[in-house]
This record gives sequence, structure tokens and C-alpha cells, in this order.
Amino acid sequence: MPRGDGRLSHDLDPQRPGPQDACGVFGVWAPGEEVANLTYFGLYALQHRGQEAAGIAVSDGSGVVVYKDLGLVAQVFDEPTLASLRGHVAIGHARYSTTGGSTWENAQPTIRATSAGTTIALAHNGNLVNTAELQREAAVRGLDSDGSTNDTSLVTMLLASRPDLSVEAAALEVLPQLRGAFSFVFMDESTLYAARDAHGVRPLVLGRLERGWVVASETAALDIVGASVVREVEPGELIAIDENGLRSSRFASPEPKGCLFEYVYIARPDATIAGRNVHAARVQIGRQLAKEHPVEADLVIPVPESGTPAAIGYAEESGITYGQGLMKNPYVGRTFIQPSQTLRALGVRLKLNPLRQNVRGKRLVVVDDSIVRGTTQRAIVRLLREAGALEVHVRISSPPVSWPCFYGIDFATRAELLANGLDNDGVRRSIGADSLGYVSLPGLIAATEQPKSRLCRACFDGEYPIDLPAGNLIGKHVLEGVGRRVAAEAAGPTGPLVATPTHHP
Repeated sequence: MPRGDGRLSHDLDPQRPGPQDACGVFGVWAPGEEVANLTYFGLYALQHRGQEAAGIAVSDGSGVVVYKDLGLVAQVFDEPTLASLRGHVAIGHARYSTTGGSTWENAQPTIRATSAGTTIALAHNGNLVNTAELQREAAVRGLDSDGSTNDTSLVTMLLASRPDLSVEAAALEVLPQLRGAFSFVFMDESTLYAARDAHGVRPLVLGRLERGWVVASETAALDIVGASVVREVEPGELIAIDENGLRSSRFASPEPKGCLFEYVYIARPDATIAGRNVHAARVQIGRQLAKEHPVEADLVIPVPESGTPAAIGYAEESGITYGQGLMKNPYVGRTFIQPSQTLRALGVRLKLNPLRQNVRGKRLVVVDDSIVRGTTQRAIVRLLREAGALEVHVRISSPPVSWPCFYGIDFATRAELLANGLDNDGVRRSIGADSLGYVSLPGLIAATEQPKSRLCRACFDGEYPIDLPAGNLIGKHVLEGVGRRVAAEAAGPTGPLVATPTHHP
């Protein structure tokens, strides 16, 4: 049987994807432990962050081996494969593509050998914004591409291009050149490394095993492998772990700007970010929603699963009964068979089915995490009305998403974002709801218990904390275009280097 394609459940209609998650990374240094198995379970806990591809790199001290493929973690790895990956240090990656297409070449970890005989493997969560600039540097220096078109491979190439330096020293030279969001785990034959950009946009945490250390995108991955949480990797910090213990270096001054959308949607509810439990934050967002947008209704229902904590909070604050109104098929998006056009036309019906007995004759408050294009909410409102709901009041646990993300989440382009072209009532009419309320940005920020100044809110307010490049040299497929143009420039002058972006700031 062929492997599943690992498509996200909202990818049933490829023309209408929703917000795609950031990637998940995991690393472990633990002599005497089955590090590949630990990495597998760590990635399993991070599967929600990336469902296109998965990979593990492992070393026993004599060499680095990478196994990766397209698909979900459980589809890519089986027991014989994991048993063959022996060593004391490993890193892993669960991918959703934010730079470069969804191909095997772009799956991670990426791997590079240096002329000094060292091998470097690297996994990346986030997205760089000066990829084109780095690609030009690599071309000028005559560095050979490995055929991949993602920023991760480019960083690996730059790290491996300094054979006169240790990997640690090379990292301290390369990391300050990078602009954008990155939480890296990387390794050579003997050492595990972790690094986080100066703004700490994407999460990264450090954990302790009885006989080793773990780094991961979320605390839930530490929990699943029995590691205790030590602390977050600090913005602008490089960590190295080997037989001599843990070393910490600074390559940039910290300017924290953690991703606000992690609290809304991306992170697991059982994760803790910057000391704040994500489930508790989402319940608080729901309470704030009820204060800001009260309505007379009979039942509060979530859009499973991401709307559940906020729906609980809304019900608690409003005094309206909480219940289930929509059942989710947990296996949609894991199928080996592509749905026909007839089934694709059913859209959300393949994922959600109304509990008619619960919703018939009721005035409903439907709580969801976000509205991007509005396709899902439109279909849900229609489903509930067909099931006999008297009124459908939609409540959203984030402000309107009006701006694209360039730091590791693949939203739609700005032109496709529903809230970009319509006011609140226009969105309400578009999705067919009786009323629509978004939590306010101050209300959302308050629920995180983080100061506004320490959060990246760009998708909500358009204030990008990391400068974006001029000339539209940005976008998911920027390297495909840059590579062609660099080659053309090498042949002769052709004017300014410009890549066609997939996003428009």
C-alpha cells in the first residue's frame, strides 16, 4: 500500500487551504538511550505542527544518518526503520512547507558534509526573510546547492562552508547573518545544538532526561518522552550539548516577540509558552469573548477541536449551557485515497457532522479559533441551519486575520483574507451568521499574560517586528525564482533581482 500523503484535513479542497501550522522540531542527546525512538515519540507529540513530511537524523559518533519521507510521522517510520537508526544524538522534524514546495528534497532534516569530514544535519521551525540575500552570498562564494529550495538547506550549506571552524564557531558566525524567525535543532557526529532567533518568534524549550537532554518546539513533546522542563531556549541563544555537558552562547541581543497565534491555534492546549498554559489562555479568551460579545442563546458549541477551550470559557462567563453540536471525523486528512470532485464539493461535511438532536430548535453560539477565507465557517453555519438551528451566532477567539505571516505560518495571501476586504458586518453576511464577534486584540493579549511589547501581532495589526526585504524578495517559493535569476546573472547583467512573491505585505 502506498504511503499516505500527510495532507492536512482542511486540504480536501487544494484551492482553499486554511492557516498552515508552523513546523515541529525535536532533538535529543542521551548516550545509552534509544534516541531515534525518543525522537519519533517527540515528533508524534508535535504532529499538529506539520503534516507534510517527517524525518530523523541520528549519529553514533562515527557518522550522521538521515531518514525522511513525505507523510505523517507514523507513516514515515516503522519499527525496523527506527531500529536501524542507532546512536546517542538525534534530531527530528515534522514539516509544513513555509519556504520551498512540498517535495522529498525539501523534507528535513537537511544534511551537509564539510570538507573537514564533519557532517551537519539541521531542522528548522520558522521562516527567514533574507533568504534571497543569503542565496546570493552562497552563489558568489560558489557553494553548490543540493537541489532543495528551502531556507533550511541554505543555512545548513552556510554552516558547512566553514571547514576551518568548529560547528559551534561556524554557527556563531552564521546565525547573526540570519533575519526572520528560526528555532533550529542541529547536530554533528557528537554534539546536539539548538538556537533561537533574537525575537524568539517560534517556541523552543529545553528539557532534562535522567541520562541526557532534550530540546523541542513545545513542552508537550518533553512530557511524552519523560523529560522535565528546564527552561525556554532564550532568544538569541545558541546551546551546545555533548559529553562535556551543556554550553550556552549569545549570538544576538534578545528582543522577544513571541508569536501571538501560537496561543490561538498552533500550540497544543497542554503546552506551556512563556510560563502560560495554552489551554488556560484559550479558556480566558473565551471568557473575554463573552464579555465583549454577549448574546441571548441556548447552547454554546465549539468547532472541534481548536474552538473547544474558548467555547468552555464563553459558556462559563455567559452562563449559557456548553454542549456538543458538531462531531469531527478524526481520520479525515489521513486517507490514502483522494476524494473525488463530488466528495470535495461536500467540503466540511467530510470533516464535521451536526448532532441534530442537540442543535434542532436552538439558538447557538458557535466558537471557532479564526476566520481566514471564511470557507469553513460558511459551510458550518449552513450545516447547522440545515440541522434545524434557529439562530447561529459565530464567536471567534482571535481578532480578524488581515495580514499574512512571513515568520513561519502559511496564511493565505492578503488579497484572499476575508477580513482584509470586508468589515465585520460584511464578513457576517458572507458566512451567513446571525451575528459575528471577534475577541479584541487587547483582550487576546491580556489572556496570554504577556506584555504587548513581547508579542508578534503582525497577522492582526500589520506591525512586523522583523523588517521585510525590499523588492518583494520574499515568499514561499522565493528560492525557486532566486536560483534561476542568480544563474542568469552569472551569465550576464539582466537588471535587478526580483522574485515573484506568494505573499504581499
